[in-house]
Amino acid sequence: MGTVYIVEDTELRRRVALKVLDAPDAGVEARLRREAQVLARLEHPGIAPVHDIGGLPDGRVFYTMKWVQGERLDARLSRPVPLAERLRLFLRIADAVAFAHAQGVVHRDLKPENVMVGAFGEVLVMDWGLAKVVGDGADLVPTRKTAESAVLGTAGFMAPEQAAGESARVDARSDVYSLGAMLQWMATGEGVPALRAIWRKAMAAPREGRYPDVGAFAADVTRFLDGAAVSAYPETLLHRAMRVAKRHRVALGIVAAYLAGRSLIFLFTGR
Repeated sequence: MGTVYIVEDTELRRRVALKVLDAPDAGVEARLRREAQVLARLEHPGIAPVHDIGGLPDGRVFYTMKWVQGERLDARLSRPVPLAERLRLFLRIADAVAFAHAQGVVHRDLKPENVMVGAFGEVLVMDWGLAKVVGDGADLVPTRKTAESAVLGTAGFMAPEQAAGESARVDARSDVYSLGAMLQWMATGEGVPALRAIWRKAMAAPREGRYPDVGAFAADVTRFLDGAAVSAYPETLLHRAMRVAKRHRVALGIVAAYLAGRSLIFLFTGR
């Protein structure tokens, strides 16, 4: 839809990101304006704020937003990162998406390439160009492109209803699916059954089988991080015992050391 440049704001003397159309186009111009309007209403630490919108002398529309200094999520995770840290990054992404959903906005293109990890540790969900505003009939893609046959999103991360071009059925649960695909990607190589169960539930083919919202999804990830039982995974007694032992391994180690010490004292005093 456009190209992003890093430019100098000569009035405020700061660098900003400027998104501008590649060529004048009435339909795409409306979409760019709508994207800026949607971003302007999403005031959240995990979403880059819009500064201004305007036009160039050649007629192309542009808007400026915060310049995020950092790297994309896929670049960040190309290096070794502990699972707990990866999951905490995921939860911050989920928090931003949940906020957008509360404002009636569905992203529709969640993927690692659309997340930035800033130089100061901030995590921002970017590129809202395919967003859908639920409830007011608004859509960032011109009507002629949002017919039932249109496919919007990225293969591998979009929900089945998106892949089928059923735009009318796309809602917050479609983003839940995309977040599930992101979690699977972020946790690649981790063979923990409970974690697999979480992303599989998020990626259920029928929408009704997924988490009802991002909040419920994130709550399960948080429980997993805390070593607690997750709703997506029915535990056996063995799995529960292993989870509890892992969660309390420090305390169990102290108790074991104490009991071992008591045994030694008993042996020496017994002699």
